Amino acid sequence: MSRPNAGPLGAALLAAALPLSSALAQPSPIPVPEVAVSGAPGALTARDTADAQAALRQVPGNVSVVPAEDIRIRAGVTTLRDVLEFEPGVFVQPKWGEDSRLSIRGSGIARNNHLRGVQLTQDGIPLNQADGSGDFQELDPLTLDHMEVYRGGNAFGFGAATLGGVLNAVTPTGHSAPGALLRGEAGSYSFYRAQAAYGVASGAFDAWASLSALSQEGFRDHSNGNSRRFNGNVGWRITDDVETRFYYGYNNIEQRIPGTLTRALALSDPRRAAAANLALDYQRNIESNRVGNRTTWRIAPGVALETGISFVHRELDHPIFQYIDQRTDDVNGFARLTLEGTVAGLRNVGLVGGTFGLGTHDNRRYVNLTGHAGRLTYASTDRARTNTVILQDTVYVLPSLGLVAGIQLGEAYRASRDKFLSDGDGSGSTTYRYSNPRIGAVWDVTPAWQAFANLTWSTEPPTISDLTPLASSGFSSLKAQRARTLEIGTRGRTGTLGWELALYRSWIRDEIQLFDPTGTGASFALNADRTIHQGIEAAGSWTALRGALAENDSLTLRGAYTLNDFHFDGDARYGDNELPGVPRHLLRAELRYRHPAGASIAPNVEWVPRGLFADNANTVQGNSYALLGLRGDWTFSNGLSVFLEGRNLTDKRYISSASVAPIATAASAIYEPGFGRSVYGGMQFRF
Repeated sequence: MSRPNAGPLGAALLAAALPLSSALAQPSPIPVPEVAVSGAPGALTARDTADAQAALRQVPGNVSVVPAEDIRIRAGVTTLRDVLEFEPGVFVQPKWGEDSRLSIRGSGIARNNHLRGVQLTQDGIPLNQADGSGDFQELDPLTLDHMEVYRGGNAFGFGAATLGGVLNAVTPTGHSAPGALLRGEAGSYSFYRAQAAYGVASGAFDAWASLSALSQEGFRDHSNGNSRRFNGNVGWRITDDVETRFYYGYNNIEQRIPGTLTRALALSDPRRAAAANLALDYQRNIESNRVGNRTTWRIAPGVALETGISFVHRELDHPIFQYIDQRTDDVNGFARLTLEGTVAGLRNVGLVGGTFGLGTHDNRRYVNLTGHAGRLTYASTDRARTNTVILQDTVYVLPSLGLVAGIQLGEAYRASRDKFLSDGDGSGSTTYRYSNPRIGAVWDVTPAWQAFANLTWSTEPPTISDLTPLASSGFSSLKAQRARTLEIGTRGRTGTLGWELALYRSWIRDEIQLFDPTGTGASFALNADRTIHQGIEAAGSWTALRGALAENDSLTLRGAYTLNDFHFDGDARYGDNELPGVPRHLLRAELRYRHPAGASIAPNVEWVPRGLFADNANTVQGNSYALLGLRGDWTFSNGLSVFLEGRNLTDKRYISSASVAPIATAASAIYEPGFGRSVYGGMQFRF
């Protein structure tokens, strides 16, 4: 498992950086920073898909936009995997129900439950808890106008300091989605979902709302669940230059957990549930209420102020090997001032901003009596605070080349007050302070072709659950995870071919990984010494034929390839072993035929040529697999759409993800089986 320290990809990055640095010696500009003010007609507070694509094109790194049309023409879209399947560098695989394992550029790959390492925002306002953890089941794919993907340091302007970056879910407004929508779906394993939505705009006001409900038995035993969701917003254009928008979201998600299996069982009997999960009736039930506001004020030509704030109350009832009962309140907000003008004869765009997060956790654990709370075994009041200040400047030194420089200053506080003292006092607190600089550039090689590069630092403080593990008592002394990431790439379109390509390398210190310091088989979140994350993110589309069978028809091939090369860097125990949790290669491709009458059909494939490693020791791993699917849809002129999708049509048995471990054996029950053959269909009517 040994390798040269730089590795072939590291050498390629450095070699590619040399000619780029020569190009940068001839100055030039990029337009607006990544979170610049824009807005659909009549909506200052919410930019539409076209605005988002134009704004993200100015970021000096790999970013992308997933439009709602890619989601709504499909049936059975329930997880972020379905939303982000053609986004290279983003690893999302379903576990059970609406839960998934999510990692961007290897972020949080040692986090076996919930979320760490990626900041989720909705309409630019953070959804994560103040300590950085989160549950992405709270994002309903049917309530997206589009999804913005900021990989790694390209989320700098959001104030995000994590290795993974930001996923920003943008909801429709009364301007972008006027009228009524009714939708119904059904599919395999007793899957049923319905949605009703309505948008309206009149004078200075607009409003949009969605109500949806989902029920499913699930592919595996003991994986049934249901959810009910409401999302809505009301906008008020106070003056031509001032708009405020209020948001409300409600989630009620009830889900049983089938658990992980040994590799042999996952491949021979994938529908089976783990025995302990059945005996103790494992569940994860979430109820949340979120209220928020976003306001935009165009103060003067070239000067705009954006602010946002939200309050979220969450209740988690989570029977597992213990009964976890948590009540969480979080306040998150941001403010950004954008100033565009001329300095020393050069166009200049400055960004000054800040984010804050304050959270309290009422955390209790009980003996699990078959899904019910028994005797109290733990109680604490936990507090978290995470604040950042962002300064960034973009200077146009040539019409085709722009330079960006910035710095984040951050402070994070984590504390736990033990209120169950019969087993000792596990109280503790810690504060993290950090600065993250960034430099970057975008070069418009042609009007339709760009090259970009950036070097960005990131700092990721631990979450409360990292610091207060279930497997022990006491407050951990974890350090913050630090990284610097070099990225170069290109994106563009020429004729019928479009592409995006990025290479990156992250040098990480104190990465939060799972280790077994006692040698007893128990896993603890501890700091690794040095690790390397590097990879290739490539995506493209090619319209191969037009007018083949009918006037204005088309045949388009699109695909996304990810290389994940994540490994220890001379670790005392694990040497240069691969980090577990994600496959080294992942390829997805689709060939879609579109007819001008409104119909399309698309066979697709997902290919993992080598299964992921499941432990630090690299002793066990999943299997290689290829999944075949077929999608079709037809949109009629009267507003009616019908769609049908078949997944894993060959009923391939495969390992979807794994709960990583320091050391595992063939008998370790750490694998999540992938879903079997399934078919979904539905219809939607807009009027």
